[in-house]
Amino acid sequence: MKHVDLSAAPDPRVTLEHVNCPLGCDDGDVPVLTGRDRISNLPGQFQVLRCGGCGLLRTSPRPSPQTIGFYYPEDYGPYVDTRISSAGRGCLPALRQRMVALGQRLFDTKAHAIPAMPAGRMLEIGCASGSYLNKMASEGWEVEGIEFSAAAAAAARAQGFAVHVGPVETADRPNGGYDLVVGWMVLEHLHDPVGALRNLARWTRPGGMLAISVPNTGAAEFRLFGSRWYALQLPNHLFHFDRRTLTVLLEAGGWEMVRVQHQRTLANALGSLGYVAQDRGYKRLGQWLIDFAERGGRFGALAQFLPALVLAALGQTGRMTVWAQRR
Repeated sequence: MKHVDLSAAPDPRVTLEHVNCPLGCDDGDVPVLTGRDRISNLPGQFQVLRCGGCGLLRTSPRPSPQTIGFYYPEDYGPYVDTRISSAGRGCLPALRQRMVALGQRLFDTKAHAIPAMPAGRMLEIGCASGSYLNKMASEGWEVEGIEFSAAAAAAARAQGFAVHVGPVETADRPNGGYDLVVGWMVLEHLHDPVGALRNLARWTRPGGMLAISVPNTGAAEFRLFGSRWYALQLPNHLFHFDRRTLTVLLEAGGWEMVRVQHQRTLANALGSLGYVAQDRGYKRLGQWLIDFAERGGRFGALAQFLPALVLAALGQTGRMTVWAQRR
């Protein structure tokens, strides 16, 4: 693939920057693909490069930290999907609570289940509108959040949660002493993931745990769909990990990988097929596949369960949740 000159900003409100590998490699880069924003359909073409040294994939040139907000409108999906409904804060009978918890673990397509550990202090980076903070608070955790979007953070604050507004890389030191830090599909959005991981390690108590989920470029679906890969999400995703490059990045940030779970979901494959259908003129079919990928509800989870279980066992669902411990 030839190198593409993408130095011109797609909009006057956007400033682009060229960046080197965050791990300090100086072995040249290989262009992998060029894609566009398919989430909000905002203008611009963006290139993904592979570091010739460590193999880490990164988006470059990319929107600067000061102008990346252009690609996060207030109706950006994760901000809307994490809003807390009034029903979500109610109390359920004990038996129903146990049944709901069992179902959530059985169909935990996002691998967000916390292993058996006593409730303590938790920080969520990229907490959006606060649904996960609400869930963990209901389970006895003392929770705080960091969120880039002022509007999403305000929604979480309105529910009584302490949320710092701004990038995690430049956040003032929170209260610290966290037992658990979580970040669901957040690390790939950060301009300086190594600096962010080092901050999180400093804020976490000795032996504290980190749980993060990221798209997995090691899955065959990335190679199959390329720029139409549903989890690519340019330019919001600034880095693109597989298990090996994520392990190296965690170590550079002061963490040791403990466990990897491949998520039991076909969302990436279905969404990617939706993009293919749209590009070939089948707009309605494509949109149905994209909607079903993420919001298929209980029927969708049940329909995907067996094939997703097999693909997850093979590490081929394209999304992974990683547990690491502060070194």
